[in-house]
This record gives sequence, structure tokens and C-alpha cells, in this order.
Amino acid sequence: MGGFIQMTLTEIFGVPKPIIGMVHLLPLPGSIRGHCPLSEILDRAVKDAMELAEGGVHGIIVENIGDLPFRLSPVEPHTISAMTLIAHEISRRIQIPMGINVLRNDARAALAIAHTVGARFIRVNIYSGVMITSHGIAIGESERILAYRKFLGASVKIFADILVKHAFPLGDPSIEILAQETAYRELADALIVSGVVTGVEPSLSELIKVKRAVPDVPVLVGSGAKPENILPFLQYADGAIVGTFFHKGEILSNPVEKERVLQFMEVIKTGL
Repeated sequence: MGGFIQMTLTEIFGVPKPIIGMVHLLPLPGSIRGHCPLSEILDRAVKDAMELAEGGVHGIIVENIGDLPFRLSPVEPHTISAMTLIAHEISRRIQIPMGINVLRNDARAALAIAHTVGARFIRVNIYSGVMITSHGIAIGESERILAYRKFLGASVKIFADILVKHAFPLGDPSIEILAQETAYRELADALIVSGVVTGVEPSLSELIKVKRAVPDVPVLVGSGAKPENILPFLQYADGAIVGTFFHKGEILSNPVEKERVLQFMEVIKTGL
């Protein structure tokens, strides 16, 4: 059983197979590419969140994707401060559930932000095991994350990636074993299966393997979802996180376009 108590996505999102949109933040002040004032970053983030909500997604994740190249963890205090402010302002304007992802892998910061602003879940890229990334070797810290959640008294759920994008596992573990370890021994509340890089869809066969390995734990598609592939994925997955498709021209630095969100969600409404 994943987590301390078996969770269904309906408890958070109100639907059994939610579509979660990404609020990809522009480079934050203090990051390598940061050049915009925080007010401009905030305005874009709020507008993107509202476009997603008005387009019909069931939840959002606020993520500092613009801060490339990333630190593995921990991030600097100014990053936490900016993301907390932005997430709070978004929460004042939309009613759908929110998640937080602090890249590259600062789950404790994500938990603190989520608990402060009332977000319902966090995404953790490397929650368990060892992954080799362009930023260095990342080691999962599931026990430390769970202990911090308990310390905070937070009800925030943990959505953990399996073989996350832009990283490779140390060794050659099967995806089924990774899924079972992450869910049943490391107590993640939900699992995420992605492609090898941002915007690339995962292998359907690997998604099926993960779901069969952990049939009682929610499994989400974490990248590459589009109107033409989402229905086959949702035959097996319990939901999807959608980022690239919702942006104008499918370029992450461009704004979210509500028309693209509506197009995607129409497929969901008519196909499920």
C-alpha cells in the first residue's frame, strides 16, 4: 500500500483521472538566467494558472523550470521565498488543487512551501534510489522527506517520479522493482512515469508495467501528453501531468494558451 493510508486521486482532485497543468515559472531572481523583476514573473504565473483553470484542468503544479541549470538541493532561500509568494498569489485566484515542485530535487523546500500556502501535494523527481543527472549524482531521501512532513504536521501528499526525465539510474533495476520499492517501502503516495526528457511521452509498455506492479497506487503520466495520445495512456494511467502542450508553440518560455487547454480537455470529456 502506497503512503501511510491508501490514497485515491479523487480525494484531491474530485475526479478519478485528473489532468494536472504545469505553471512553469520564468527564471526567478537570483537564478543564473534571472533577469525579470519578480512582479513580471508573478503576473505571468498568475495568468498561466488562470488560463489552465479556466480551460478546465483539475489541478496545477507550480515549478521553477526557468532556473536552469539547477542545483540538486537544497535551493537558496530566495528561491523558496519567491515560490512561496507566487504560489500564495495563485491560490488566492483559483480554486483547483495545487502542487509544488522545487527543481532540481529540493523536496523539503517543496513541502514547506506547500504546507504554508495550502497546496495539496508535491512532486519529487528523485525520491528514492540513485540517479545520475547533468547536475551530479542525486540520492533519494525518502525517510528525511517523510520525517519532515511529520514534523510539519502536513497533510501534503508525495508524488514521486520513477526514472525521472533528464536522469539515468545507477545500475540497471527493473522499472517494476523501482515502482514497488518507491510505493511500498519508501511510502510515496503516487508515482509518475515520464519520457526521457521534457515533452517526450513515456513508453506505454513501461507505464503498463508500473501500473501492474503497484495496482493499488495512483500512477500518472508525467510528460509528453497530447490530445492524440492521452486516451490510450489513460486506459492504464490514473491521470496525467501536462506542461509542454499547453504552451504557445509548445515552447515552455511562452505563455499558456487557454485554447490549447480547452482542446485537450475536450478530448478528455468526450473520450473518457
